[in-house]
Amino acid sequence: MTCDLEALQTRAKLYHRIRSFFAERNVLEVETPLLSQAGTTDVHLASVQALRHVNGTKATHYLHTSPEFAMKRLLASGSGAIYQICKVFRDDEHGRKHNSEFTMLEWYRPDFDLKDLMYETTDLLNICLQDRFDEVRPMLLSYKHAFQDRLDINPLHASCEELKQCAQRVGLDVRLGDDRLAYMDLLFSHMVEPSLGFDTPVFLTDFPPEMASLAKIRTDEDGEQVAARFEVYIEGLELANGYDELSDATALRQRFEADNQARLAQGLEAMPIDERLLAALEFMPACSGIALGIDRLLMVAMQRMRLEQVISFPAHLA
Repeated sequence: MTCDLEALQTRAKLYHRIRSFFAERNVLEVETPLLSQAGTTDVHLASVQALRHVNGTKATHYLHTSPEFAMKRLLASGSGAIYQICKVFRDDEHGRKHNSEFTMLEWYRPDFDLKDLMYETTDLLNICLQDRFDEVRPMLLSYKHAFQDRLDINPLHASCEELKQCAQRVGLDVRLGDDRLAYMDLLFSHMVEPSLGFDTPVFLTDFPPEMASLAKIRTDEDGEQVAARFEVYIEGLELANGYDELSDATALRQRFEADNQARLAQGLEAMPIDERLLAALEFMPACSGIALGIDRLLMVAMQRMRLEQVISFPAHLA
């Protein structure tokens, strides 16, 4: 075991606080399958594959990287507001902040916009981190302004060549071909993210539209197209990712198919698309949803520097 008894006890107390928080707000706890016939098409995520027999037929299924697809099918069936605490899996993600199996809290709020969801997330953080902070009062910062403040470049307009030159200027001489988003991610992860959320927690908002994933696209105050999503940062650590959820099945199918084309271009396997999710979207209510990493939340709560200090058995010891 790599964590101590205090971490086990703090985790148990955290689960109790989370469940009490949602019970008081009449948000239903649900459970969905870990295995699915569809995997994530996200180019930056790798699903863990598993072989199993269903009705005597052997098939490749995938451990979910998030319970999102199945939870949206519950929303479409009339579940109302729901949450789930579960294990999720992302192949070959290991390090100080990563383990290929980790614990996620995910919840969905019909008729909530992103502002409503940010308020509720703040309330939850104050409950969960009450032993560490007197009060959590996050500030709003757009992805664009975070880049401009630290690197003097607007990522919404910057060309791949401009991003390359910026990376070289700050000493990140990494060759990523002509992958504009890869350079943007390199600059963000090395030059922007580590500084976020030290004076106060940060809600990072309005991501480039190419990073929308399953979020809607909106127009910001400068008339530029951005993704309607936010991420939560405390002390340089990303804790959560929230979306104004896209419910247009046609647009979502196009995103999945574009993901698979990008995967094939990078020599990766194209992933089966979740047709059941696409069929359900017609009936899904307008909602916002968020995924929060429980293990990272424990790192913040306990002021621990490595994920293995708050989990019992990391992948290499499981």
